[in-house]
Amino acid sequence: MTGDVYILDAVRTPRGKASPRGGLAGVSAPALVEHVLTALVARTGVDPAEVDDVLLGCAGQVDEQGANPARTAVLTLGWPDVVPGQMINRFCASGIDAVSSAAALVRSGQADLLIAGGVESSSRVPMFADRGPLWTNAAVIERVGGVHMGIAADVVATEEGYDRAELDAYGAHTQERAARAWALGRFADAVVPLPGGLAHDEHVRPGTSADELGKLEPAFAELGAAGQDALALRHLPHLGRIRHLHTRGTSPSVADGACVLLLGTLAQAERLGLRPMARVVSSAAAGSDPVRMLTAGQRAIGKALVRAGLGPGDLDVVEFAEAFAALCLKIRRELGFGDDRFNVNGGTIAMGHAFGATGAILVGACASELMRSGGRFGVAAVSGAAGSGSAVVLERVT
Repeated sequence: MTGDVYILDAVRTPRGKASPRGGLAGVSAPALVEHVLTALVARTGVDPAEVDDVLLGCAGQVDEQGANPARTAVLTLGWPDVVPGQMINRFCASGIDAVSSAAALVRSGQADLLIAGGVESSSRVPMFADRGPLWTNAAVIERVGGVHMGIAADVVATEEGYDRAELDAYGAHTQERAARAWALGRFADAVVPLPGGLAHDEHVRPGTSADELGKLEPAFAELGAAGQDALALRHLPHLGRIRHLHTRGTSPSVADGACVLLLGTLAQAERLGLRPMARVVSSAAAGSDPVRMLTAGQRAIGKALVRAGLGPGDLDVVEFAEAFAALCLKIRRELGFGDDRFNVNGGTIAMGHAFGATGAILVGACASELMRSGGRFGVAAVSGAAGSGSAVVLERVT
């Protein structure tokens, strides 16, 4: 159909622990991008000279992740000089925004074939390394309520009335689902291991139990006592106090990784001999109160569904970045997503959150799960810092 845009393929690296000892710690972000771009070209047979642009998300665009890694990788791979590249930053939602921006360009007729995705190497470029005002300027932090993401998660858990046992149960459940999905080979088509290196998502811990998670200490109580609670309560005085409930087991595991998708028209898919994975139906970005920042992804889902003419009940697959367990419980309760639709193969608490890459990984995972399950509509969504969120609605191609 004229104006429609399709996901033609998606590849990603495994996600490594963001640690000097992590499985991808020895690989720079540009090298991760080179790896997935090379794999995508090999799988699809696309001529790099025909790619109109390469759009990548990245949250920490400094040091090795600075100076436009998208364009850098195009040049270091020896692709034709005519292929440009650009970077996008909406914090953790950057990868989804790269995909939705690429889709908009194809839909509007400004491009026929694009590569979109994201990258993050948090083991080499740590969180907050860009030292932006939102992290370092006391006046800005006070004015907007720029709390740490973990404090924001505990704010939501406090406000929604969740207890520790509910959060621990969710943390164990997503670990169980991720381990099962890996055992069943559900990521085999998407994951392209590095030669001689990591071949699986390193954070997954098979056999994790809620009882085991219940023994972990709250992860953000010290941050709260150091002034973060007081900052949050100045903006939300009705809370009275913040209950610190999230632990390492119910928080997203910081990771390294990269992912790219090939997007194009149906004519391009036919020319390349590729069966499209899914049609991009709609997308949306949304904002929320920065102190409750992690609710923005849910709001973006609502906007994207309205644009698609759909409701929550129409979705067969929901890939939601697990920005802490409380946010997952909240969205499931409010939008009615059951176990049969919500993160059926586990999520970022279990498999890792590579900030700029996560959104692209989720879009690819949503398309793949629609194909596997035979569902019609799905959504991928991410919440990020400062109350930002993005979502993309997909339709399986029959």
